Amino acid sequence: MKPLLPTHNRAETWTFPRQVLLVAFALLLALITWQLLDLIMMAFGAVILATVLRSLASVLERHVRVPTKISVGVALLMVVFMMAALSLLVGEPLAEQFEILRQRLPAAVDAVVQWLNSHRIGVEVLQYIEEARGNDASPWAMRIAGAAGSTFGALSGAALMLVMGVYLAMAPRVYKNGLVRLMPMSVRARIDEALDACGKALSRWLLGQSVSMLFVGATTALGLWLLDVPLAFSVGVLSGLLAFIPFFGAIAGGLLAVLLGFMQGPETALYVLSLALVIQQIEGNVLMPLVERWAVGLPPVLGIAATVMFGLLFGLLGVLLAAPAMIVLMVVVERLYIKGVLEEGG
Repeated sequence: MKPLLPTHNRAETWTFPRQVLLVAFALLLALITWQLLDLIMMAFGAVILATVLRSLASVLERHVRVPTKISVGVALLMVVFMMAALSLLVGEPLAEQFEILRQRLPAAVDAVVQWLNSHRIGVEVLQYIEEARGNDASPWAMRIAGAAGSTFGALSGAALMLVMGVYLAMAPRVYKNGLVRLMPMSVRARIDEALDACGKALSRWLLGQSVSMLFVGATTALGLWLLDVPLAFSVGVLSGLLAFIPFFGAIAGGLLAVLLGFMQGPETALYVLSLALVIQQIEGNVLMPLVERWAVGLPPVLGIAATVMFGLLFGLLGVLLAAPAMIVLMVVVERLYIKGVLEEGG
């Protein structure tokens, strides 16, 4: 009688090939994702625009009780109307101030350089800057112009994000449900809750950030006007817009104001620097804690890290979207990993 040959379970036979296929699929998915990073960031920008439109449309739906598509269309018209009204009211003087600001920036930089050259420490700072620049001898004004050109180049996809944002706002559940259906049945309910939580957190954060931007812009413009610094209105608008970027936006807005203050003299620049520090302290230690009681706050370290990381990966668009992306990531980690794996699964 021949000895029986060892038999193998069919499932065990296919274990290794399945693992190889899963690894290959994961690598392919990672490669595709890496190639489509810019498109993914544009899609996330569209999600932010859709969140803004949905926030406005939800107010109309609660009080007027109109269909979603109509409410989103009305919300979009409201945004366009407000932007057109602002352009008619302050567009021309603001454009003139921006043009004067562009012309005066090189003179302001020269004023700072002359002041630094009059002090020993300032001379050492200038030498360090020159060494860091290396062989690049292009004037500072040309470098600023080059940065501005790349800025406008990075915003070339704004129209596409707007179109995608409008379609997302009109039928958000269609896209959310489609994403949920791609997941295993066992986690669909939790992922659905996590996506809803992300939408609410993003909406509240945007509202809180809008309050912060309005405060920074208005107080900067008023303070510079009281200090008799030229172009106070345009610098206030820029400072308010830059406040959307955590940490670095406040620094950029403050440096711009101080730079123009040097055109009036070092003493005025010192006053402007003090004004910027006071505004940031009030915004960070008084206003934002109040806002975060009903909005979502972003820890400073996470905001700085996200801005640097997304800026290196995606450029200017990454810098603009770093904070809201980190807000979404915080909610996802909280709902799916901490609560779903560590607390309940552990």
